[in-house]
Amino acid sequence: MLDTHCRKYIQPLIGVGAEIAMKFGLSANAVTIIAMLLGIFSGVLVAFGFNILAVLVLWFSGYLDAVDGTIARKIKSSSPFGTVMDITFDRMVEGAVILGVAYKYTEFSFISLILAVSIIISMTIFLTTGPLAENKGEKTFYYQAGLAERTEGFLMLSLIILLKENAGVVINIFTVMVLFTAFQRFIEAKKILK
Repeated sequence: MLDTHCRKYIQPLIGVGAEIAMKFGLSANAVTIIAMLLGIFSGVLVAFGFNILAVLVLWFSGYLDAVDGTIARKIKSSSPFGTVMDITFDRMVEGAVILGVAYKYTEFSFISLILAVSIIISMTIFLTTGPLAENKGEKTFYYQAGLAERTEGFLMLSLIILLKENAGVVINIFTVMVLFTAFQRFIEAKKILK
């Protein structure tokens, strides 16, 4: 939801990052890889108890994840493989953080697993609807908006990381948000894929 409605307000800041990355000769795909590596590293940081640093690294990873698409659009290098990398690496980052939380706080292992399964369900709907729908946006695929998009995910993951052993309620709320998003996407798919 925030990605869909607030992107226009932070796009100038993302554009600055894209300009800096391009001055260093970084391609969109290179920035995508860097974002993924940093995101996975944030999960490792959680596992070892460096929670504040983990959140900072996670958000920088997310920032770079937005920068890569801006670079691709600026230099007209958007590609289907770049889209595959972007979507796959996003899930790897989320998975790394969830694994880090489940490893560090074993009392949350089961509900973390439920959260991960919820993300799989929501992304399955997202990824199967995309190829079947007409692309109506600036991305290389049809984008289904929903309650829990990337920014909401980062906010919830940040709360989970920062609340440490008190994060169970937030994990459950995030799971409900993701399942609600899956439901939204399922209903939208039914409407547009008649």
